[in-house]
Amino acid sequence: MKKTITLLVMLFVSALQAQELESLLLSGNDASKLTENYMNPLMKGLLYSMNGGWYTTAKTHKKFGFDITVSANASFIPSSSQNFNFSPADYEFLTTANGETSLPTVMSENSSETTINVSIPIDGTNTFKVGSFQMPGGITEDLPINAAPAPMIQVGLGLPTRTDVKLRFVPKLSFDDDVEASLIGVGLQHDITQYLGPIDKLPLSVSVLAAFTRLKATYAINDDSLTDNVSIQNGEAEFTMNAFTIQALGSLDFKIITLYGGFGYNQGKSEVNLKGDYNLSYEVQDSSGNTISTVNETVSNPVNLDFEANGIRTTLGARLNLGPIKIFGDYTFQKFNTLSAGIAVSIR
Repeated sequence: MKKTITLLVMLFVSALQAQELESLLLSGNDASKLTENYMNPLMKGLLYSMNGGWYTTAKTHKKFGFDITVSANASFIPSSSQNFNFSPADYEFLTTANGETSLPTVMSENSSETTINVSIPIDGTNTFKVGSFQMPGGITEDLPINAAPAPMIQVGLGLPTRTDVKLRFVPKLSFDDDVEASLIGVGLQHDITQYLGPIDKLPLSVSVLAAFTRLKATYAINDDSLTDNVSIQNGEAEFTMNAFTIQALGSLDFKIITLYGGFGYNQGKSEVNLKGDYNLSYEVQDSSGNTISTVNETVSNPVNLDFEANGIRTTLGARLNLGPIKIFGDYTFQKFNTLSAGIAVSIR
C-alpha cells in the first residue's frame, strides 16, 4: 500500500515539477502575482482534500478498539478555477504575445503554453530589460482525474470516555533524489449519543469531530533548460499546508451497511516558497526596441505565497461491513467537492 501511495504522490509531483515555475521569475515584481494566479486552485484543492476521510461512522470504538484505514481523497477542480483572467493592467511589466486574456491554471485541462513578454524599465534611463518566457499550461492531462489528491494512512483508537483518537500519516517519501513528501494529522471524535437517553439504544449514532492535518512537500528545481534565460543554484520548491475541520456526525449502523454523514466547517492555510538563487538574463533595449546589450541579475528566495481556503462542508457516505473489513466511499459538498474512498480493518 505504501508503494501505491508513493506512486500517486510521485505522479502528481512529477507532473507539477515539469512545469518549470522558475521561468516565471523573469516577470520581476510580477512573479509572485503570476505564480499565485497559476497555483491557486491546486493549493486550495489540496486543503479541501486533506480534511476528507476522517470517519466512516459516527459510532466510536469501545475501550481500546481500533481501526487501520487506507484512503484517498480527491477534490475536484471547478471549471471556473481552470483558467484565470490575464489583464496587462493588473501587472507592471507583462503582456501576452498574442493578446490572450484567459490563461490556464496548473489544474487546467488545457496544457498549451502561452508566450509572455516582459519589459522592465531601468531606473534613470530610457532603456528596458526585455525578455520572454513560456507560461506553463495545466497538468491534469497527466493525472487520472482533474482533482487534487491526498492519500493517507490513518489509525483510530478507542478511549475509555467513548472518544476515539485518530492519527493519520504518510511516512516521509523520497524518490528520484529530488522529491520528498510527508503528512501527519490528529483528530478526536466524541460520542454524544450517550447523553441522549433512549436514543442510545437505537442504531443511530451521533458524535462530534475536530481534526488537524499538516502536509509538507519539497522538490528540487533543476537547471534542465539551457534556453529559458534562467540558471539555478540550490533551487527548491517547498509546499506547506495546514488544514483544520470541525464537524457534527451522524450514522445509521447496521450489520452489513453503515450510512453516515457530517456537517461542519473547514479552515486551511498553505504556503508556497521558491528557494535558492536564480540568475536571470535579459536584453537591454532602448525606447525604439533596439538591443543595446544584455544584463544578468540574481534573485534569492524570490517567491513566498500564502493561500487560504475555508467554508461549510456537507458529507454523505456509505460503508460496506464485511466482518472486520470495511469498504467505504463518501462525497463532500463544498467549494471544491471531494470524493473519499478506501478500506479499513476495524476491531470494535
